Amino acid sequence: MLKDYGKVIAANLKAIAYENDRTQADICRDLHLSDSTVSSWFNGSRVPRMDKIDLLAHYFNCTRADIMEEHKKPRRAYYLDPETAQAAQELFDNSDLRALLDAARGNTADNLKLATEMLTRMKGTNPNG
Repeated sequence: MLKDYGKVIAANLKAIAYENDRTQADICRDLHLSDSTVSSWFNGSRVPRMDKIDLLAHYFNCTRADIMEEHKKPRRAYYLDPETAQAAQELFDNSDLRALLDAARGNTADNLKLATEMLTRMKGTNPNG
């Protein structure tokens, strides 16, 4: 069972790292982790402790579930620019504006932020809550 869990985490880490244009070496350097530790996570022979899962989730701006849970659909990066991805995530997190994501896909971060601000003002809601 643990081997399967390790493989799920390994597959997710590989996909998330690829989506964020990061290598194992980048992760080691940026998070001050040993090469052997990160390699063991990426090959599925070991699983990260929860504090390291949290560290990775923060680093990649994703959730614990993104790292730990098996996903039916393969992960794909719709937005390669991290700022645009964050603006899109803010749209997604606002249930009133979520439907706009399909129409907004392919836009820049500035355009997504402008659309979010404009629509929340028209609706009379706070964009941050």
